[in-house]
Amino acid sequence: MSFVDTLRLWDEAVTCVDKEDLSEALRIFLSIEEPNSKICFNMGCLHLLKEDLDAAEKAFDNSIRKDEHLAVAFFQRGIAFYKKNKYEESLGDFQRAFKALRGNQLIDYKALGLRYKLYACDVLNNMALAEAELGNWETAQENLVKALDYKIEAKLNAIDKALQSTLKQKLFKLVEFPSKVLFKPNKHYVAELEKKDYLGKAKVVASVVPADEFSGFAPLQPQTEDGPTFPKEPEVIRALEGDPHTVLFEFVPETSDELSVVPGNIVFVLQRGDDNWASVVFNDRRGLVPYNYLEPLELASKQNEVKNKVSSPLNNEHATFFQDLVSADDSRVIKIHHTFSFAVSVPNYTNTMAALLSSEADEQSAIRDNTDMERMWQQPSGRWITLWCNTKEPTSEKSHDIQLVALHSYKSSNPEDLNFVQGDTITLLSRVNQDWLEGQCSGHTGIFPASFVEEITTK
Repeated sequence: MSFVDTLRLWDEAVTCVDKEDLSEALRIFLSIEEPNSKICFNMGCLHLLKEDLDAAEKAFDNSIRKDEHLAVAFFQRGIAFYKKNKYEESLGDFQRAFKALRGNQLIDYKALGLRYKLYACDVLNNMALAEAELGNWETAQENLVKALDYKIEAKLNAIDKALQSTLKQKLFKLVEFPSKVLFKPNKHYVAELEKKDYLGKAKVVASVVPADEFSGFAPLQPQTEDGPTFPKEPEVIRALEGDPHTVLFEFVPETSDELSVVPGNIVFVLQRGDDNWASVVFNDRRGLVPYNYLEPLELASKQNEVKNKVSSPLNNEHATFFQDLVSADDSRVIKIHHTFSFAVSVPNYTNTMAALLSSEADEQSAIRDNTDMERMWQQPSGRWITLWCNTKEPTSEKSHDIQLVALHSYKSSNPEDLNFVQGDTITLLSRVNQDWLEGQCSGHTGIFPASFVEEITTK
């Protein structure tokens, strides 16, 4: 039988004793194939409670054979012999128990799983009683006098009464082991018997999909077979509770109530106390962190504020897809997807739309300077308007002559970006803004960070 199985049965038997089901506890103990000394001791105690003295003697024999230094087993077997009127055998076991004490006042078995203290004065009391049963009253009295040297306050009265009884040559009370007190298995080992989910259930904390509940190895991604791919929504971090904060400084806890964090960690503040300590959650662990070590973090998703997105059907190669990205004051940043994609900042959104777009299919639907855009947005039944673009983006011819060299490799999952590797030559098409450029490389067109390239100078 494995150690785990033995431990599980041992724990079940002790639980039955706590429920006062002694028969079931004894049955479980007997089912253990190779019981250790402590389990044999427990079986002997249960047999004593059931007054099966022969079985108790045999169980204590097995316990002592497996651990010859277990003083409490000698003490219990001595009690079993005394109840069987085997006073010489009883005296011998009490003497062995006293010897195992090695001159100590007591042995506390709590560390071994037994809530019991074996006192030397109790062992000497029983030795004196066995001597009295054999008619050795003087020796009995000597043992009781010796017990006074090992006495404690709680045991003093019992020893005094026993001494008075020996003077009158009367028997006195046997000190017995308390009932239903058994060796219990190590609680830490028992706790490990239960199955634990150390990883726990995965939680979606960051996703490009607002209602993403997927908990696998990768977040759900919107899929399309062909046509322009819509730009990803900015990353959204959703906390189950608390306000998100960024850790500014490393904090090393000094007590068990405090939480260890390092710069860059994102924690969620549950409560801030008047003493400037904050109760936070980090990786499903709660603790206290100084609030001045934290900085509030804005995690609100940047939702598109435009009322309707303007796009072309996927099968129209001449269509242009416009998307309002960010609005600030009176200007807007518009990302345009056509032969290539780019972003521009425009001061007047409506006039720019009118200047860029016109309808080739129906003259009455043409977008002009005086077109009511609010009314135009209310006409489509869905979220899309089909348009044809007759204008071309003005580009500087000088920009086509500018050649750039890639200082670093750039790879992006956004379809409007231009991917390249270090050393590639890129033709500059336009400057989107201070930080982003539009260019062409290896037959592909897109935007890329300006800091990744350097202009090739011709001498």
